[in-house]
Amino acid sequence: MTAQSRTFLHVEQSASRRRWVHALDIRAEAAASRIAQLHSIPDMVARVLAARGVDPDSAGAFLDPTLRGLMPDPSTLTHMDQAAARLADAIERKEQVAIFGDYDVDGAASSALLARYLAYFGLRPAIRIPDRMTEGYGPNPRAMGDLIEGGASLIVTVDCGTGSFEALETVAARRVDLVVLDHHQTGSLLPPAHSIVNPNRQDDLSGQGHLCAAGVVFLTLAAVSRELRRRGHDNAKLPPLMDDLDLVALATVCDVVPLQGFNRALVVKGLATMRHLRKPGLRALAEVARLSGPIDTFHLGFLLGPRINAGGRIGEANLGTRLLMTEDDLEARALAEQLDLLNSERQAMERVMLDEAEAEVRAEIGSGEGPSVLVAARANWHPGIVGLLAARLKERFSRPAFAISFDATGRGTGSGRSIPGFDIGRFVRRAVKTGILVKGGGHAMAAGLTIERDRLGDFRALAEEQARRIVADLMASESVAIDAAMSASAFTPETYALVEKAGPYGSGHAAPIFALPRHRLVQATPLPTGGHIRLMLKSADGAQVSAIAFRAEGTPLGDALLASRDRAIHAAGTLSMDRYGGREKVTLRVIDIATPKD
Repeated sequence: MTAQSRTFLHVEQSASRRRWVHALDIRAEAAASRIAQLHSIPDMVARVLAARGVDPDSAGAFLDPTLRGLMPDPSTLTHMDQAAARLADAIERKEQVAIFGDYDVDGAASSALLARYLAYFGLRPAIRIPDRMTEGYGPNPRAMGDLIEGGASLIVTVDCGTGSFEALETVAARRVDLVVLDHHQTGSLLPPAHSIVNPNRQDDLSGQGHLCAAGVVFLTLAAVSRELRRRGHDNAKLPPLMDDLDLVALATVCDVVPLQGFNRALVVKGLATMRHLRKPGLRALAEVARLSGPIDTFHLGFLLGPRINAGGRIGEANLGTRLLMTEDDLEARALAEQLDLLNSERQAMERVMLDEAEAEVRAEIGSGEGPSVLVAARANWHPGIVGLLAARLKERFSRPAFAISFDATGRGTGSGRSIPGFDIGRFVRRAVKTGILVKGGGHAMAAGLTIERDRLGDFRALAEEQARRIVADLMASESVAIDAAMSASAFTPETYALVEKAGPYGSGHAAPIFALPRHRLVQATPLPTGGHIRLMLKSADGAQVSAIAFRAEGTPLGDALLASRDRAIHAAGTLSMDRYGGREKVTLRVIDIATPKD
């Protein structure tokens, strides 16, 4: 019997219109028992691992991943050796190197990672982060010209460049070498460059397509160090790459790439590095974000990452990179406070825009199911926030979503976010190929685009044509996989510590979901901002647990919660540790509820 065929707590349709199923089928149950016996680990940890497909024989290595055991040979990536050799040449010749990065966390971390490595040898690379509003994503001819005029003999693009034909042709015409370190999906044609290291280029057979850009940069720097050793450089005088794993972990989590294999090792070891907060920028940012307790993936994704992103969204694009580069405590504090302020402004703008986007989508859906792919567009939205709008719409309506902002000329800048099973990057590239989009690209879960207003109807039609059957099937089969049932009395630091042993959690290694059967909802209070609902659940034995449903107000889940006050419900969610005021309290992040059957 498969896990999907076994309903959990007999929930066929929850408040979010999803079926609750067992995360473990009979085979996984057996695997969990074997994991517990082989490695002498608690049953709860074994069940979490088995539900995520961890092989019993490799469970020990999974719980303690090592870079040495999981790191691929950098040379398996196409063009890696020639890129490493060119960077080694630049180091030995003390060349002027320029770095062109993206304006998100991955771009900022990748730029800082490369710049810090070069600075170790006394180089002072120029760093250019494009302005989202005036330049858009990726290299452009003017920016490349500026870097060349500034004396660069080698330009390295990070987290961008694979699809930038016009800009890279400009560099080639000026006879300046250019190295691309990227991870975005691409077609068979590539722009001219000295080398393009991208595990997602079609002729790359390394199998490392899950890496974010910072992961690619890390492998590249490992290859550069190896090349320098081959040339006779003393290993003891090479940069300590492990010291910058905090930047790689930050980018890996924030770019929502799968936390599996080498990526997971990077995050596990990177978190260990980050908890020391040796970099002034990260230390200052943690302080302004009021971060408490040991740093985990939640802190990276929801506290630190959004603040770094805020500069690229609505402020100066290079603020994040400057923060990650600085060694000055005073500068770090000033930059962190500026990013914190920008993040607050971004949140206020996002709330207004989200209300407008949801109103547009609800009008389009009406009383029916609505389109398979949501496309919300307006002329007054900030282009730097459309990606967040798309993500919120996707979360709220459980289907792929685009948000597009049009300027005064009628040209729109948009972002899309998808659900597992619909490759939104591939769809956007198809729309570019048909001429509907001016340009666009991305990966399976996220994409960016440029479109003229008069092609918006064509874009919506193509989206419906390409996605209708796929998305309908995905939505019809949507379920919540429950790892285990537990009571409010089990919400202890000891239980939380057990669950965390199988972490860190994120994309590709989801946090376990627990169900609280027949707990009375004694409190459901909407918070003033954010659409969150604070909850209190009480078990039959009188134990209580605090809970929260993020961004639930106005959703089917939120409506069900507010209508279920003082009633018995089944609640499902993930565990969280609240360390406010120095006290530890385990809470529940509610993702769904259901009405118990009599």
